[in-house]
Amino acid sequence: MPKHLSILLSLIVATPTAFAAAQSFDLVVYGGSSAGVAAAVQAARMGKSVIVIEQGDHLGGLTSGGLGQTDTGNKSVIGGVSREFYREIKEFYDKPSAWKFEKPEDYSRYRPKDDAMWTFSPSVAEAVFNKMLYLKNIPVVKRQRLNRESGVKMNDQRIVSITMESGETYTGSMFIDATYEGDLMAAAGVSFTVGRESNAVYGENLNGVETKRNVKNHRFIVDVDPWRKPGDPSSGLLPGIHNEGPGEEGSGDHRVQAYCFRMCMSDHPDNRIPFPKPEGYDELRYELLLRNLEAGDPHVPLAPSMMPNRKTDTNNNRAFSTDNIGMNYDYPEADYATREAIIKEHEIYQKGLMWTLSNHPRVPQKIRDYMSKWGLAADEFTDNGAWPHQLYIREARRMVSDYVATEHDCRRTRICEDPVGMGSYNMDSHNVQRYVTKDGFAQDEGDVQVSPGGPYLISYRSIVPRRGEAENLFVPVCLSASHAAYGSIRMEPVFMILGQSAATAAALAIDRNITVQDVPYAKLRQRLELDGQVLALPKGSQPSVDLSKASLPGVVLDDAEAVFTGDWTVSSSTRPYVESGYRHDGAAAKGQLSARFETKLKAGRYDVRIAYSAYKNRAAAVPVTIEHAEGSRTFRVNQRIRPAGQGVFQSIGVFRFSPDKPAAVIISNKETTGHVIVDAVQFLPATDN
Repeated sequence: MPKHLSILLSLIVATPTAFAAAQSFDLVVYGGSSAGVAAAVQAARMGKSVIVIEQGDHLGGLTSGGLGQTDTGNKSVIGGVSREFYREIKEFYDKPSAWKFEKPEDYSRYRPKDDAMWTFSPSVAEAVFNKMLYLKNIPVVKRQRLNRESGVKMNDQRIVSITMESGETYTGSMFIDATYEGDLMAAAGVSFTVGRESNAVYGENLNGVETKRNVKNHRFIVDVDPWRKPGDPSSGLLPGIHNEGPGEEGSGDHRVQAYCFRMCMSDHPDNRIPFPKPEGYDELRYELLLRNLEAGDPHVPLAPSMMPNRKTDTNNNRAFSTDNIGMNYDYPEADYATREAIIKEHEIYQKGLMWTLSNHPRVPQKIRDYMSKWGLAADEFTDNGAWPHQLYIREARRMVSDYVATEHDCRRTRICEDPVGMGSYNMDSHNVQRYVTKDGFAQDEGDVQVSPGGPYLISYRSIVPRRGEAENLFVPVCLSASHAAYGSIRMEPVFMILGQSAATAAALAIDRNITVQDVPYAKLRQRLELDGQVLALPKGSQPSVDLSKASLPGVVLDDAEAVFTGDWTVSSSTRPYVESGYRHDGAAAKGQLSARFETKLKAGRYDVRIAYSAYKNRAAAVPVTIEHAEGSRTFRVNQRIRPAGQGVFQSIGVFRFSPDKPAAVIISNKETTGHVIVDAVQFLPATDN
């Protein structure tokens, strides 16, 4: 182990745990996640007494639990304590002693002139977090879990104290729930939700059931039989699949996106442990994977991103991978014993997956050969058999406050007046369910990856309970956001940003003896900016929705409402477009891809228009077929040329439609050269009706 790392790790032991006998603090932080650490550091800097209470043995949450491939988005909006953390990471790797299994010049993501570094191994992250707390002499207690039944003492709407299962009690003026589960928030009677809202709740487009957006990387691309005995529904379904159908498009449900462990692997012979076959291994659990590979999916179902010293942050990828789809629905509100069982099931599943990919004779030899060079990094998670100590809780409870962040905030079609941080990453949901299609095959649903098109603001009201609920509590992790918006906000740098902002507001509330809902925003912003937080949108920022359906006349169908054949790629790189973006064929699989828009119209004549963003790499003769009351007709559209007139719509012609026959527009890539774009279709009543 490098000497510098040994020194930092020694700080873990030296982290102070002694505190006043009264166990009373200005600020009590429940949860030693990255947000909890940032909050504690900020509170100490503002002269407040603070304690961090952690349920487990380690600080830093996912940041020290395997997620070394930082989901940054726009790095320029990461400031304050959050950026300090990544600068500390850079300082560590600036030292030659940090490089044991690799030379720094051989690692492409180490750039000596950069101020910060965004990729790292778990042990380095944890050491940095411990150092930050140690330098401010912040007490930390571990292995303490909240008594969720009776451990939160309230006086009217104020939390007076919290008591652990051990009986330890901590009083405070202010509290922060920095857990991934939101247990303190829930026990304090704060409003929250679990699962996906329907699109109708907040007028969104990316919420609820989304079978049509998962078009490529994280779905089954070949037909795979879901039954234990192929072709025999009476034999029952393979594990992890249900037969209820996905649900109505855009509808809400109780489901949450899948969890996994972010493994730290190594391909260095001196630092590699073979993937173990776990106790409790069940081969049937991987039958769907084996059938998928045998049906012709050639991909290694993993996404290992390289960290320094020939280690990885390994994430989910493809249809059947590390995400344990559908096995976490009970986790957010489960008791501790049930959660532990769910975590253990995830561990057995993922360890079994890695062993299967490495050893099973039905796995193609090419994949087994690839896996043979990998193993768990021996010098990481050394107290847990090289296995991560933190399950990736991508989403659990979400608070419902006076300001619910939604897709509209992410796309900057709504701008809050009280920002306390910024996000910029994709609206990113992993799959939430695995079901049987109407054709009788296995399929995944819920994966959404849509760029917000730039940074956006996060409201102060999203991290405090609504008025009339807890008056001295902040919730920077399980904050108030829709499922769609939370998919972007839930990134670790943002959690640190919001943790710092919460602690700043807590200090101001203590000084003024006011509720968290009454903290004067002007004063809060002044202090946040003084401490390095970035709260202003970059110059030239504009909404990522150029045209909303609601703003357009006639009947408009967005690409999310089309039925696609083949694998289309979602994009938003070339503006303008309708709603959140468009799809393109990648200038590939010519003659195999199509998109069908279909609706029922009142009797009459309509000008039929298609939307596309023109560019020089587009196809010059895209076939567009109109099915109308009198038959069908195919036209060719040159998508290299901007649509005639204003906007993004090109008129194809005027046609008569009747309600007894669906109106349809089919766009294909047959006999085309270049990218075929599918954005939206508009049926505009003709003026001569």
